[in-house]
Amino acid sequence: MTTSNAITAILFDFGGVITESPFEAFNTFEVEHGLPTNFIRDLNSSNHNVNAWAQLERGEISPDEFDELFRHEANKKGYDIGGLEILKLVFTPLRPDMISLVQRCKVQYQVACLTNNFPKTPTLVKLIGAKRLDDWQAVLSDFPNVIESAKIGYRKPERRFFQTACDVLGVRPEHAVFLDDIGSNLKPARIMGMTTIKVVNAKQAISALDSILS
Repeated sequence: MTTSNAITAILFDFGGVITESPFEAFNTFEVEHGLPTNFIRDLNSSNHNVNAWAQLERGEISPDEFDELFRHEANKKGYDIGGLEILKLVFTPLRPDMISLVQRCKVQYQVACLTNNFPKTPTLVKLIGAKRLDDWQAVLSDFPNVIESAKIGYRKPERRFFQTACDVLGVRPEHAVFLDDIGSNLKPARIMGMTTIKVVNAKQAISALDSILS
């Protein structure tokens, strides 16, 4: 991996990039519970600025409050599903190759993690398990900079989220590469001037980034 004259910062999403995508877990859950395909993703993207998922990721509500608000939203669609059941699906296994990629990038570039996350509460620890959360936190702690939606009060794809990341790193958007697995998160970053990579899997993401930086 060689240094590009233009790119000085590499920005990584966490869930679905550093970890396996939760979307397969969502689809499996939907099959097991008789839900329509992509029910969870569709519900979380409806009224995307004010729904339960958005409020949770901005740190406006706790996981316990999310449990009830999500259930209310699901009930309006005809299904009785609590939010905590969905949160548990988000904490997928880490991708060792992506963790190694972050380590390589840190040698030559500014690196940050840009993550939509949730307030850490006793309920969340009990739900996910202390070890899984500790494993995730250990990887997060290895990033020189971490921009967390639940701490700053806004989330991807809000432009303010990306501007905060650039301000923290002191980098112009056109000098950054951003990797995320959700297209709607990539769009505002691209409009700001960032080079973007939609992550499908680790091999594809690493190849795409190497091509940009070579």
